[in-house]
Amino acid sequence: MKKDAALVLSGGGARGIAHIGVIEELIENGYNISSIAGTSMGALVGGMYALGKLDEFKKWICELDKIQVFRLVDFTLSNKGLIKGEKVLKRIREFIPDKNIEDLDIPFAAVAADILHHDEIVFTKGSIYEAIRASISIPTVFTPIKSENRLLVDGGVMNNIPVNRVSRKEGDELIVVNVNASIPKRKITGTKDEQDERERVYLKKLHQFQDQLSKLFPKQNNDSLGYFDILSKTINTMIYTATSHLLEKYDTDMIIEISRDSCNTFDFYKAEELVETGRLQAREMLQNKA
Repeated sequence: MKKDAALVLSGGGARGIAHIGVIEELIENGYNISSIAGTSMGALVGGMYALGKLDEFKKWICELDKIQVFRLVDFTLSNKGLIKGEKVLKRIREFIPDKNIEDLDIPFAAVAADILHHDEIVFTKGSIYEAIRASISIPTVFTPIKSENRLLVDGGVMNNIPVNRVSRKEGDELIVVNVNASIPKRKITGTKDEQDERERVYLKKLHQFQDQLSKLFPKQNNDSLGYFDILSKTINTMIYTATSHLLEKYDTDMIIEISRDSCNTFDFYKAEELVETGRLQAREMLQNKA
């Protein structure tokens, strides 16, 4: 008999790709995902699963190399966000049919934050695309979403692990996946020569962008951090702090942790490695639970 799982998927940038491996491992071990709540990348991956599009999404994201990732990231250097995200969103939109959340096979919730009214916004009905789009809008990185009299950004600002937003049923297990854990990074083997060459080209492109940022936001002295460094550290600190407080409040049946050092926020080219990391971390937790 399959075990029902109420699944909570945290935000965490590219580390959220590990959710794919976790879901696959849970299903392989006899779990039925009976409901999902997600924030940011957790909302995206969870939404893809709820739509029955996870395999297709995984195939696409795992085939991306660093140059393709960089081309998809539409840097704008505007006053609303560094990334318009239009290229990425156009591609993601191809995976998501025009479907309402209430018409999905399982209950689904995506979390965003209204920065005008300081409210947490939980999408449990209406367009799943609009819900995901709002949930992944990292402040100062992606441009916010205007919705009626609200300005919506990444839900991680207020609730990065929406344990209190997942739909429950009698007898299910509450399983949380935290991709911002303060644990050592799991090492995954791969073809090092190919990885090194692709990383060299990608970093060259990234450094060019960082040079542009440095001209706009110069360091005050040699010891200070540049804008890009401050942004990355601020996002990671915000997510980690919010995550730690939330997990202390709720009783869970299982917490599957992914190291916050697994990759940086925009390392989407590491998708294959991150999927495997999620799979192995889930497998380890399931073995310990048995």
